[in-house]
Amino acid sequence: MGNLLKVLTREIENYPHFFLDFENAQPTEGEREVWNQVNSVLQDSESILSGLQAYKGAGQEIRDAIQNPNDFMLQERAWNSVCPLVIKLKKFYSFSLRLEEALQSLLESLTCPPLTPTQHLEREQALAKQFAEILHFTLRFDELKMRIPAIQNDFSYYRRTISRNRINNMNLDIENEVNNEMANRMSLFYAEATPMLKTLSNATTNFVTENKTLPLENTTDCLSTMASVCKVMLETPEYSSRFSSEDTLLFCMRVMVGVIILYDHVHPNGAFNKSSKIDMKGCIKVLKDQPADNVEGLLNALKFTTKHLNDESTPKNIRTMLQ
Repeated sequence: MGNLLKVLTREIENYPHFFLDFENAQPTEGEREVWNQVNSVLQDSESILSGLQAYKGAGQEIRDAIQNPNDFMLQERAWNSVCPLVIKLKKFYSFSLRLEEALQSLLESLTCPPLTPTQHLEREQALAKQFAEILHFTLRFDELKMRIPAIQNDFSYYRRTISRNRINNMNLDIENEVNNEMANRMSLFYAEATPMLKTLSNATTNFVTENKTLPLENTTDCLSTMASVCKVMLETPEYSSRFSSEDTLLFCMRVMVGVIILYDHVHPNGAFNKSSKIDMKGCIKVLKDQPADNVEGLLNALKFTTKHLNDESTPKNIRTMLQ
């Protein structure tokens, strides 16, 4: 049983308390098929983040081309700079579709009857870890994307140039890679402040809508339980001291925020009201107890990417904590 989920014997404030070994969980035979499928997606996540981090944009080339519309050489230089970037952006977007499929596979496994979400987490710890890894990747991706305004500028220039050249009946090889329909979908994706989180929110909502025989609580309880798992590991030294790396604490914080946001999008009443199964006050307090540099982006994610924070049913003290 070594690395399996440890369920504490006490229940404090009616919230589940667990220790989940995010560092060492290995799949059992029963988990192996889904784990392999999700792992084939996750193993590309670091290269996606590296590619995004290295994204420099073609701002100068685009400015030169716009300011000198009759200079063919500058037009060509801007176009040749933008095209490889658009191929990169397509790669990131395509990865979001693979991530969406992976998340839905995990949700199927972690919510299916007759087991409760808590029992699933106890018995399928490696899948719970992968779910956490998807959320961790998602928040890292979106944090990086928000710092790169060049992405939308480059893509807008690409679309304007494609339209203009289509009018001129120019044959553009790149349209074999990024046709008009793909460009439309990419445009919607990158217009979002947090595109990966939006993708996961939509995927979770679609999962609930498509699985009409599955009670909504199976999905929302899975999310609220994950939030409690992370919160207790962050606030309880006897658990956090078991981690071999400080990065695992940041991992826990990102995962906690990710599941709160998903819960808030999927549950009709959201995460913030008094009936929520997530201890929002406790979760925010845990974040605020960390160094400000580590949590500023996460607190902003709670402020700006949740759905119900500004509802009348949200207690004033919760809103005040996030101001």
